[in-house]
Amino acid sequence: MLDTVGVSPIAQIQGLRVEFQTKDGPVVGVEDVSFDINPGETVCVVGESGSGKSVSSLSLMRLVEFGGGDIAGGRLLFDRKGAEQLDLADADQELMRTIRGNEIGMIFQEPMTALNPVFTVGRQLTEGLRLHKGMNKAEAEERALELLRQVRIPEPERRLHQYPHELSGGMRQRVVIAMALACEPRLLIADEPTTALDVTIQAEILALMDRLKRETGTAVMFITHDMAVVAQMADRVVVMFRGNKVEEGSVEEIFENAQHPYTKALLAAVPKLGEMTGKDFPEPMKLMGREQTEIEPITGTDEVLLSVDNLTTRFPVKGGFFRRTVANVHAVEDVSFKINKGQTLSLVGESGCGKSSAGRSILRLVEPQSGSINLDGTDIMSLAPEPLRQARRDMQMIFQDPFASLNPQMQLADQVAAPIHNFGTLKGSDVTDRVSMLFDRVELPRSFMRRYPHELSGGQRQRVAIARALALNPKLIIADEAVSALDVSVQAQVLNLMMELQAELGLSFLFISHDMAVVERVSHQVGVMYLGRIVEMGSRKAVFENPQHPYTQALMKAVPIADPRQRKDEKDLNFKPIPSPIHSVDYAPEPSRYDEVEPGHFVLLTDSGY
Repeated sequence: MLDTVGVSPIAQIQGLRVEFQTKDGPVVGVEDVSFDINPGETVCVVGESGSGKSVSSLSLMRLVEFGGGDIAGGRLLFDRKGAEQLDLADADQELMRTIRGNEIGMIFQEPMTALNPVFTVGRQLTEGLRLHKGMNKAEAEERALELLRQVRIPEPERRLHQYPHELSGGMRQRVVIAMALACEPRLLIADEPTTALDVTIQAEILALMDRLKRETGTAVMFITHDMAVVAQMADRVVVMFRGNKVEEGSVEEIFENAQHPYTKALLAAVPKLGEMTGKDFPEPMKLMGREQTEIEPITGTDEVLLSVDNLTTRFPVKGGFFRRTVANVHAVEDVSFKINKGQTLSLVGESGCGKSSAGRSILRLVEPQSGSINLDGTDIMSLAPEPLRQARRDMQMIFQDPFASLNPQMQLADQVAAPIHNFGTLKGSDVTDRVSMLFDRVELPRSFMRRYPHELSGGQRQRVAIARALALNPKLIIADEAVSALDVSVQAQVLNLMMELQAELGLSFLFISHDMAVVERVSHQVGVMYLGRIVEMGSRKAVFENPQHPYTQALMKAVPIADPRQRKDEKDLNFKPIPSPIHSVDYAPEPSRYDEVEPGHFVLLTDSGY
C-alpha cells in the first residue's frame, strides 16, 4: 500500500453533479460524488453500466459536454505542475485543450475508435508530442519509438509505419496506452481498458500499466466493472451505484470487510477461479438478495447427444488479378469432441483460436471442409438445405452481442415468436401463450413483450435472446461468448438462468468463452483451443485442477483473481506470440494425436507451436 499521508492530491472531485438534457427533462448522470486521487496511486472506480463512473471521468477531461452532458454542480480541482491549483469545471475549452493529453491522459475502452484509421501509428503518436512538447519531427519519432518499446510492442520500427487495422486488439490497446503516456501526464484515466481483451493480453496490459505507474509516479483513475481487475490494480476503491458513491476504502478493506449491501452483492456475483475445486458437477451461484432453493449440482446424463469428429474449417485468402485462392486460414483443424445430454462442454481460448468458427461450423452457418457432425442420430454434414433447416430446430445459437442479433424494428414478443412462425410448430393463441411462458422462464415481466430492443439493458436483451433460442425446445444451444459483454451481477443472473434451464429441460450447451472463471462454474467438460486445435480436453475437474498442456497452464496463470493478496507479478507472465494461422494452399498439417494422461483427460502431442 502507498503511504499518501501529507501528500497533496493531484485531482479532487468534490460534490460533482452532471445532468443530461432529454425530451422528458433533465436526467441526472452523476448526483453527488467526491473523492481524491493522490500521486502514484491507483484509484479504481467500480460499478455497473449506468452507475456514472464513465461520466465522472469524462467530466474531469471536460469531454462530457461533447456528449450532451452539463456539469451542474461541484468542483474538479486539479494540481497543475508548477502552477496553482485549478478548478477544471470553470476552465475554458482553450485551456482544457492544453491540459488534455499533456497533463491528463486518457485510455478509452475501444482502441479502434480511439485511433484514427487513416493515419499511421507513428503519425498519431508524434502528433501530441509536437503539439504539447514543441518537438521537431526527428525528436518526436525517437520518443515514439521509446514509448512503443516501453509498452513492449515487438518490432517497434515497423509498427510506426503501420495503420491501426494492421494490428491486433492487444497491440492497438498498447498503442493507445503509449499515446496516453506520451507527454508524461500527471493523471492517467483508464476507462475499462481491458474489457474487450483476452485474459493473456489483459494480464500483460495490467502488469504494464502497474509498472509504468511505479516508474513515472503518475496518478491513475481506473474505471472497471471487473472485481478481479480491481483486486489486481487498486490501491483504493470507490464503489458507485446509480450516480452516487456508496463506499470507499483501501482495496483490502473493500474485499475483506465490505460494508454497503451493494458492494457485498457485487463481490458475491464474481465467479472466482478455484471456487469449484473438489466438486464433480457445476452448480448455480449463490446470489445475494435473491431467494434460492437448495442449490443442486447439475449431473446431466451419460447419453451422447452431439459427436464431432475430425472437424476442419478453412477460409480462403484471395489475391492476385484473378482473385484466386493464394492461401488458407486454418480456423478449425482436426477437432473432435462429444457432448452428453443435459451437460455443458466449454471451448476456451483466445481471440482467433477458432472456437467461434467451431460453433458456427456445427450449425453449418459456415461450411466445414471435412469431418462429421452427428446430432442425436442425424448426420448434419450430409443434409441438403431443407432437411438442414429442419435439423436446426434442435440446435440454436445465442450470440455475443444481443443488440446485433435482435431486430431493432420488431417488438420483442414478435422476435421470440419468429422461430415458432418459421417452423409452424404452434398456431394462434398458443403462440402468445408460449411466448408469455418464455418471458416468465427468463424472468422478464410480460409488459416487456411490447417493447423494442433499445428500451432494454444489455442483460435484459440477452435474456430475450435466450428466450428466442428456447422457443423451439432445442436439444443443443451453442452460446458464443453469451455473457462476456454483461456486468458482473447481470452475468451471474444470466449464468444461473442458463444452468437452471439446463437442470429443468435437460438442455445441452456448447459454451464458448475466454473467461476461465465462468467456464469453471458452468462446465462438465472443457476443451482448450489454440490455433484451431484442441490442445487439452477433459472433465472440468481434470483440466482446471491438473492442467497438463503448457498453453493451458499459461492461461490459468493469466487469470486475475478477485483477492488483493493474490496479485500476479509481471515476471510470472511469459506468453509466446501466437503464430499466424494462414498457410499456403499446398500446406498439409499433420493430424491431431493425443496422449490420455488419465481416463478421459487428453493432451495434444502434435506440435501446435506452444
